[in-house]
Amino acid sequence: MAGKKSIGTPKTKAKVLTRKVQFEFPAPEAQVVYLAGDFNNWDSSANPMKKDKKGIWKTALSLKPGRYEYRFLVDGNWENDPSCCNCVPNEFGSQNCVRIVE
Repeated sequence: MAGKKSIGTPKTKAKVLTRKVQFEFPAPEAQVVYLAGDFNNWDSSANPMKKDKKGIWKTALSLKPGRYEYRFLVDGNWENDPSCCNCVPNEFGSQNCVRIVE
């Protein structure tokens, strides 16, 4: 029928906003630090961090709201975030840090 609009699902997509989330790890003596977690499928080389003049390693990721488990790989050794007070056991007998993105 000419002139009638079809009734159906609107074509607009719900946009999920991401937030820039800062991760930091203090290790002035470290040579290389990576961030790994369920946001990058625990790829230990996907998110290299950069050291500032004070010896704090930093990186920022754009993450959707949700719950993320993560750890730092510091010179080949897994380390937890010293500023994180929310940790959960992992399958390797240690702990993963948890970050909630609102």
